[in-house]
Amino acid sequence: MEKDNATSLTVFVLTGLIHQPQWKLPLFLLFLVIFLITLVGNLGLITLIWKDPQLHIPMYLFLGSLAFVDASISSTVIPKMLVNFLAKNKFISLSECMVQFFSFNISATTECFLLAAMAYDRYAAICKPLLYPVIMTNRLCINLLVLSFVGGLLHAFIHEGFLFRLTFCNSNIIHHFYCDIISLFKISCTDPSINYLIVFIFSGSIQVFTILTILVSYILLLFTILKKSARGIRKAFSTCGAHLLSVSLYYGPLLFMYVHPASPQVEDQDMMVSLFYTIIIPLLNPIIYSLRNKQVIDSVTKILKRNV
Repeated sequence: MEKDNATSLTVFVLTGLIHQPQWKLPLFLLFLVIFLITLVGNLGLITLIWKDPQLHIPMYLFLGSLAFVDASISSTVIPKMLVNFLAKNKFISLSECMVQFFSFNISATTECFLLAAMAYDRYAAICKPLLYPVIMTNRLCINLLVLSFVGGLLHAFIHEGFLFRLTFCNSNIIHHFYCDIISLFKISCTDPSINYLIVFIFSGSIQVFTILTILVSYILLLFTILKKSARGIRKAFSTCGAHLLSVSLYYGPLLFMYVHPASPQVEDQDMMVSLFYTIIIPLLNPIIYSLRNKQVIDSVTKILKRNV
């Protein structure tokens, strides 16, 4: 009977980032500000693209979708973190945990596909400028967007389905600030080997496919750029620089998560890495793409003048 009760654990404790009480309020205020800036930045970028007809082209449709996904990731992770900074009990139910991971997985996977689609779009725009309207049609753009979100949804369903085979009796302490799938595996009393294999096969395949797409697109793009004049090189790099920076910031932490050995010290490192791609990158992306994009700046200026 005791074992049956243990295996039916449905409430967990998120340890969060810190254990020192004196840091709770300052960090609550810091992450609240980050959350608000992230929402304003990403939703503002979506509104700007929606309102300006000149931005209704594939490049900005992808960018608007990326902003939506970033806002979704931030909204999935940060609110629960803010509550836990001030709450005495950092409880989260199994159903809440499943929903949080499901939402995060959809958004994170979709972002991988969107970054790959954006790389292909930049390749077509710079390497095939005369054929670009023929290659990157509205229909292809919409298909790539739909496939990105459907891919994210299917990937989340696969992992969510295999999570339901797990039971939890070893511990109800999740050493993280959100319901990360690996953290759930570590406290399962059911052998999670199949789950690890599914993560390796599907998550690994998606990362390899999207990274290869981005690398091939930019290698071909680099060869094309080197044939251009100095002015053409500057223009091409200014067009692609923001995307390259965003890709580096996103995939760097993800790859780090898969190449280091497991250890207690690494758990803290994992939380710091997770903090980067769940909170910092959604904050930085609208800034990176806006400040380095003349069309976005011109659009903002035009709207501000219109409303003055």
